Amino acid sequence: MTVTTYKWTIERYHQAVDAGIFDDQSIELLHGDLVVMPPEREPHAYYNTEAADYIRTLLGERVKIRDAKPITLPNNSEPAPDVAIVKPLGEIYLQHHPYPEDIFWIIEYSNATLSKDLGEKKDIYAEAGIEEYWVVNLKKLELKVFRDLKDKQYTTELTINKGTVSAFAFPDVSIEVRRLIKL
Repeated sequence: MTVTTYKWTIERYHQAVDAGIFDDQSIELLHGDLVVMPPEREPHAYYNTEAADYIRTLLGERVKIRDAKPITLPNNSEPAPDVAIVKPLGEIYLQHHPYPEDIFWIIEYSNATLSKDLGEKKDIYAEAGIEEYWVVNLKKLELKVFRDLKDKQYTTELTINKGTVSAFAFPDVSIEVRRLIKL
């Protein structure tokens, strides 16, 4: 017996969302699959909010910070990253979530979802052309930075737990790593 799974398109997923089918569940669309997101515990929510506020103060009106809001990717994916630093395009976001070309970089905070964030999500973001992807490992209190896309894969991986780091899109802005991983 062959088992065939149903692959969702972004259009069908949006129709289901509009119909209220997923109102009682926190899900995201990854490569056409619906993935239930685990409940967010207090440390995850705290770090996520504080980091978004910190980056907002550093970059001001040069960006729009979207925390836990969807982004739309061409690979039948619509994840809701913890922090997406995107172009400040104003009301265009009434018509669609940010596309890859609108995104400067993404930050995910990981504890229970660490393997997914370092595996499947990293691959989805690279495949979609997201230039930079950061994962804060809440277990080890370290920041993993993925950048330098080539052939839809990140070729550079940095592991940092102190000092400063700059996003590729904003080399003039120093971000204190400790403000992201131990506030």
